[in-house]
Amino acid sequence: MIRLGKLTDYAVVVLVAMGHRPGHTHTVARLAEDTGVPAPTVSKVLKLLTSSALTSARRGANGGYALARTAESITIADIVIALDGPIALTECVGGHDTACGVGGACSMRGNWDKINRAIRHALEDVTLADMMAPPEWARPYASPSSARAVGTVSSL
Repeated sequence: MIRLGKLTDYAVVVLVAMGHRPGHTHTVARLAEDTGVPAPTVSKVLKLLTSSALTSARRGANGGYALARTAESITIADIVIALDGPIALTECVGGHDTACGVGGACSMRGNWDKINRAIRHALEDVTLADMMAPPEWARPYASPSSARAVGTVSSL
C-alpha cells in the first residue's frame, strides 16, 4: 500500500481551509478550530509549508499565515514534497542517499524511476483548488431528461 504521512494529510486539510479564504491571514488557533487538527500540529505543518514557500508567515498583532500562491498553482505534488520529501516508492530512487546492499546489481532500479515519474505526474495534475471542490457524490446532478440541477444525494 502506498501511504502518505499524516502530516501531509493534515497539510492538505489546512491548505484547503486557507484556500477557501484567499488573501486572508489565518491564525494557527483559528485553523485548528476550523479543521479539527490540533494546534501544535497545525503550527508544525505551517512551518514546513512556509519553509517550502507554499505559505507565507507574518508576525505581529495581525500576524498569521497565508497562501503564498493561488490554490490553482499549488499541486498535491508540491505538498507531498514539502512534507514527505521527494516522491519515490523505494529508497534507491528519488534522491535518497541510503545505500542498498544490492543497488549495483539491481535490475529494477530504472523501472522504479518510471513508476515514480508516473506517480509524480499524477500528483502534479491535481491542485489544491481541485481538492477544495466538493466530492462527486456531494455535487448536484442533472436528470437525463433535464439539464437543471435537482438536488444532492443527501436530499433524496
